[in-house]
Amino acid sequence: IISMVMVAVGVYARLLKHAEAAMACLAVDPAILLIVVGILTFLITFCGCVGSLRENICLLQAFSICLTIVFLLQLAAGVLGFVFSDKARGKVSEIINGAIVHYRDDLDLQNLIDFGQKEFSCCGGVSYKDWSQNMYFNCTVTNPSRERCSVPFSCCLRDTNELVINTMCGQGMQTMSYLEASAFIYTNGCIDKLVNWIHSNLFLLGGIALGLAVPQLVGLLLSQILINQIRDQIKLQLYNQQHRADPWY
Repeated sequence: IISMVMVAVGVYARLLKHAEAAMACLAVDPAILLIVVGILTFLITFCGCVGSLRENICLLQAFSICLTIVFLLQLAAGVLGFVFSDKARGKVSEIINGAIVHYRDDLDLQNLIDFGQKEFSCCGGVSYKDWSQNMYFNCTVTNPSRERCSVPFSCCLRDTNELVINTMCGQGMQTMSYLEASAFIYTNGCIDKLVNWIHSNLFLLGGIALGLAVPQLVGLLLSQILINQIRDQIKLQLYNQQHRADPWY
């Protein structure tokens, strides 16, 4: 049921998506990712559910093999991400810079970036001046945009007493030095903030990974136990049939 809901949400989001170039900066379109994960989850759980109900060894073996592959892929991704952390950092930097370029092209992407900058109290990839990569915030003299040399309002320091958000608070911040701009906006990049957050929440991430791995291992173990029980029943039935056909039985 959950996998079918994921597919429905992914299809709905995909049908409403018009700006193809905007989401191209992301490694995978979230809508496509939801559809693919939903379909794979449905197929795997279908094999496990129907295989256990019908006591079908083929479906149970397919379920067991798929769970093993998924678990090994997750394990390999975790190990490779830890070993090749520099390359992973470079890929994250590439994705963030691509998202900055397409910031105004897609409302969903814009909201995602604003949410990330607010939550991590950061601005840009490496620094707030990365926003010059965007055609609207570009700081060249020939840029006719009113947002020239600015940064998004999500980079601004939040005032708890402010009732109305000032969306122009980032105006002209790229022309200031780090020290001057730090009085108004977050000057640290989101890449360093994200890395620091991961390092400070390793136990939480490890718990989440363990929480995902345990059900897979339990399902794998139970499917193998059920397969062995079915095979034992088949052997017992064959043994009884052979002895019933024996005239001396």
